[in-house]
Amino acid sequence: QTTYTDKGEKPEKGKFVKFHHVTFWVGNAKQAAVFYCDKMGFEPVAYKGLETGSREVVSHNRLSLTHIKHGDGVKDIAFQVEDLEFLIKKAKERGAVVVKEPWIEQDSYGKVKCAVVQTYGDTTHTLIEYLSPYKGLFLPGYNAPVVKDCLLPKLPPGLLNFIDHIVGNQPDDAMVPVSDWYQNCLLFHRFWSIDDKQIHTQYSALRSIVVTNYEETIKMPINEPAPGVKKSQIQEYCDYNGGPGVQHIALNTSDIIQAIVNLRARGMDFLAAPDAYYESLRENLKTSKIKVKEDLKRLQELKILVDFDDKGYLLQIFTKPVQDRPTLFLEVIQRHNHFGFGAGNFKSLFEAIEKDQDARGNLTVFTSK
Repeated sequence: QTTYTDKGEKPEKGKFVKFHHVTFWVGNAKQAAVFYCDKMGFEPVAYKGLETGSREVVSHNRLSLTHIKHGDGVKDIAFQVEDLEFLIKKAKERGAVVVKEPWIEQDSYGKVKCAVVQTYGDTTHTLIEYLSPYKGLFLPGYNAPVVKDCLLPKLPPGLLNFIDHIVGNQPDDAMVPVSDWYQNCLLFHRFWSIDDKQIHTQYSALRSIVVTNYEETIKMPINEPAPGVKKSQIQEYCDYNGGPGVQHIALNTSDIIQAIVNLRARGMDFLAAPDAYYESLRENLKTSKIKVKEDLKRLQELKILVDFDDKGYLLQIFTKPVQDRPTLFLEVIQRHNHFGFGAGNFKSLFEAIEKDQDARGNLTVFTSK
């Protein structure tokens, strides 16, 4: 893996502050919202629909109702920014497609400015600038949820804190152009990368570049399958998604063991690494400079993966796809002074995914003709 220390020239103006929210396009927003609240421990925050005067879009919490060729999945990744006008002007000058020019939304709780730019596939980025301190529940036009789910207070907490990173899958030879787009149009820089010579199985291999904003608060890995690997998870994703899109959303926690215990109790289904993975992990840790604080036996029971370097380690686990199509899934991650993305676990992750692919009848050996 490669880590990049050069952030490039600091932008003269404008700033990407953090992830603001993620918008899903789904066939039934009400049911999707219930799934994420019941299974992942999210909470209903705000609602937009007929009752609030919205005749075209229904939005529960941060889930929107529209359904196109991709099936259920992420349509938009929103960033909170400063000096939106400058960022949009710079993006347009460098070739970005602006889907919606800057506009202002306001209500009695405050005022925000928004704009939308096109990124890979049909995915978009909404940029949001607060023009005054916003005191509402979410954004202008949203009210409190219409009903309260009496089940939620009875379930164990999800213990998920914030979005750690969001990964986008690309078809063959599209990763570098997408990475270049983020660097040129959004003034991001390369943060981390890995290639297929380092990570591969009989069926799967990937290349990945992580781009991030100057402050390094927003991290966006971009994946593509290695040449000739036609039944990797990435290629399966692109086939079923109808092109590139968001592969997974990583959610940060400060207590992954309790979080996974609670999420499993809520009925969430996760991929499982084989016991051989943990046998190898114990051997590798014997010569490592770092010490994992958590009980390895407990991590093995919960199938939580561990990746480490000389400075620290991370713990991570991945759900199975969260909709009918084998596309979007979720990750839970805890970091201990480790800022990578689990490259040491990619092979085990691929093998776990391949087991599910085989059950779906989508795992075949690629032979060159």
